[in-house]
Amino acid sequence: MTGLQYATIVICFVMNMLDGMDVMVISYTAPAIAKAWDTSPQALGIVFSSGLVGMTFGAILLAPYADKIGRKSMILLSAILMGSTIFLTSFATSISYLLLCRFISGLGIGSMLASTASLTAEYTPNKTKDFWVSFVISGYPVGAVLSGLVAAKIIPQYGWTIMFQVAGYATLVAIPLIYFFLAESLSFYLKAQPKFALGKINQILLQMGVDTLVVLPDKPSEQHSKSIKSLMTKTYKIPTIQLWVALFLAFATLYFLTSWIPKLATNAGLSIELAIYSGTVFNVGAFIGIITQGYFSSKFGLKNTIGVFLILTAILMAVFQLFIGSDILLFILGLLGFGIQGGFVGLYAVAARMYPTEFRTTGVGWSIGIGRLGGIIGPALGGILIGMGLSMSANFLIYAIPTVFAGIMTLYLSSKEIS
Repeated sequence: MTGLQYATIVICFVMNMLDGMDVMVISYTAPAIAKAWDTSPQALGIVFSSGLVGMTFGAILLAPYADKIGRKSMILLSAILMGSTIFLTSFATSISYLLLCRFISGLGIGSMLASTASLTAEYTPNKTKDFWVSFVISGYPVGAVLSGLVAAKIIPQYGWTIMFQVAGYATLVAIPLIYFFLAESLSFYLKAQPKFALGKINQILLQMGVDTLVVLPDKPSEQHSKSIKSLMTKTYKIPTIQLWVALFLAFATLYFLTSWIPKLATNAGLSIELAIYSGTVFNVGAFIGIITQGYFSSKFGLKNTIGVFLILTAILMAVFQLFIGSDILLFILGLLGFGIQGGFVGLYAVAARMYPTEFRTTGVGWSIGIGRLGGIIGPALGGILIGMGLSMSANFLIYAIPTVFAGIMTLYLSSKEIS
């Protein structure tokens, strides 16, 4: 691989790191907001879900435009949406304002994940593609961990509003990094052939040490519509539905855990600072799990690795009650992050590998978007269950059910492109 390819990977990693920070900042600030506004768990569940609604629309409606305007342009647009609205969230004085800001920032977050996964898949060798896509997405829990460490210091001392300002600034500062150093997709230039495409292609080829082109190849005919119809052809229909079901179930569990672990920890008697650290430990485990999954997937295949990760996570959630009050409770939360995020992110690699370049971002975007419908339901249902007085272990037992079914569905995924 060349320096340009590594630069693309690093920038996509950083953007997903900021993605994770912008998603998790609401979870870390939730206990402080609930205390300041005297807000119910049900209302907070709706706030969590509003961001996920935005992410769903971002992945389904906004991300597919990357196939028309380019991956880099979409990543740039996503960063602007994320940074500006996260910063503006610091001025919230009501639930309705909070809902609006979370929805708009979610649009950028949803399209960012799909675009970075697609761009990484195009700039990495086929043999190691699954690892690099997983590595780039692992920026998400890294951002969640770093923002958790910062939140644990800032929120008790300066209040929750400053945390949103810090997160907003961090994302906006990264915009020049995208504009000046991120490479556009070669496949996009070759397929879409926008103005000055030949010169831009040759500039990238020179940086990669590859022979340049004298003329552009013939522009491909529009064999595939950049829409959901592309995903419902005979070749892709069944594996697409299987992938959607697996992502829907995995998203429901993942976003229940990421949204509610800090609040459940405070309900269990931990201080706000320790509750934030519980979410941080979960995301440290997530980062290790994603990297481990990427490595094992290259050795034993995506389907087997992801299926095992998710099924083992379900078992651990089902027996979580055994560890309540023990000294290894935080370690168990880290293992949950290891398993659910490792398996969940592997499904992104499945989507990136399963679809061709012509509609890859459309395929990844719709997969993430359908999955986020589960993510919308997960936190909202969690708010109802917690409001009913169910314990942490009871909630984990309930959410073990969709997790095990996600693992089983992945094992039986029928795409010829996925081993």
